[in-house]
Amino acid sequence: MSDENESDGLRERLTKQSEDTFGRLAEDLLANPLVSGAIARAFEARDKATSAQEATFAAFNIPTAADIERLTRRVRSVSQRLEGIEDGIDRLDERFSAVASNGGIDQRLEAIETQLAALTRELSGLRESLPGAKEPVPRHQERMKVSG
Repeated sequence: MSDENESDGLRERLTKQSEDTFGRLAEDLLANPLVSGAIARAFEARDKATSAQEATFAAFNIPTAADIERLTRRVRSVSQRLEGIEDGIDRLDERFSAVASNGGIDQRLEAIETQLAALTRELSGLRESLPGAKEPVPRHQERMKVSG
């Protein structure tokens, strides 16, 4: 058991010393103007190479990885929208099925038409009972201009 504790302690010390050493080495390298300049030039070269690659791809009408990624995101977005529309249609279908099973749309429409006919008759009766009621002006004469 003590051998395991000693080996664990030794491993931890070696790991910590290694991490410290690598950390100091990285700091020293980044502090060196020659190394930091080389890293900056390498990044600039990478950016120029990427730009040249994109220009070449565009000249040959080949999509870049960024174009494909954008297209993938748009396809996902359209897919999610379509799923939402499908869900909405499913809900409408369920509601129409419920209405149809509870008496049917045709019966409801007939009831509405019957009520409208009754209201029309009632309004006609009210118009005729008004004092001085006269025939309504035909629709095509309502907007005639009278010259005077």
